[in-house]
Amino acid sequence: MIDLAFGAMHDPTTALAEAINWTVNPGDYWVVAGLHGSGKSDFLMLAGGLMPPQSGHYRFFGEPMPIFEDARLKTRLRLGLVFEDGRLFNHLTVLENVVLPLRYHQDLGQAEAASAVAELLACLELEPWAGRLPGTLGRGWQKRAGLARALALKPDVLLVDNPLAGLDPRQIGWWLAFLDQLSQGHPLLQGRPVTLVVTAAAFHPWKGHARQFALLRDHGFQVVGDWGQLAASSTELVRELLTPPTRTE
Repeated sequence: MIDLAFGAMHDPTTALAEAINWTVNPGDYWVVAGLHGSGKSDFLMLAGGLMPPQSGHYRFFGEPMPIFEDARLKTRLRLGLVFEDGRLFNHLTVLENVVLPLRYHQDLGQAEAASAVAELLACLELEPWAGRLPGTLGRGWQKRAGLARALALKPDVLLVDNPLAGLDPRQIGWWLAFLDQLSQGHPLLQGRPVTLVVTAAAFHPWKGHARQFALLRDHGFQVVGDWGQLAASSTELVRELLTPPTRTE
């Protein structure tokens, strides 16, 4: 991204952040944090190519984004996007949601597509819920189904919007461990490391997991650096987002 500005999905004319200069390299594992309303989800929608920037330039594997043309679709499909709420189609089962990318982009039949994602569903512990409608599942399982759909085409880059929000400690632990595996090279992708960009409401859960950190605040985007640089930062908001909440009995 070069001198980039972006707006809100619901109102693209409203500037949320400006003068963004940022490069993500293959194998990076970024966490971009900020307070509620700072534009984290909108930023990820921009990065995912769902809306154009207000100004500036953004390239993905050398191709200008957003990519809507069929001729450049192959590059676009190297990117997967996981929405905070899963963003599943409620009239389709979990299995039908997960196989949608394969059926649409690879023209597979339902049975062939289901066979192709069987290992993926098992790995994400979604097999018991495969025949269920999303509305009958808890938030954590809806998020996992959204993750499975994003992984169905085995992307090189995965964007994940606020994955830990609203989850219990066991589910949080699962997400952190699974994203670590993707970053290091998961068997589901033949051991190929995935480049990760994750948005978050706080930095502290990501210690020992993410490797690069950035901050959205005051209509700007600040690259902080690695964990050591993050921990040494004197920025008040960084210190706030590094502090775990106080437990109450």
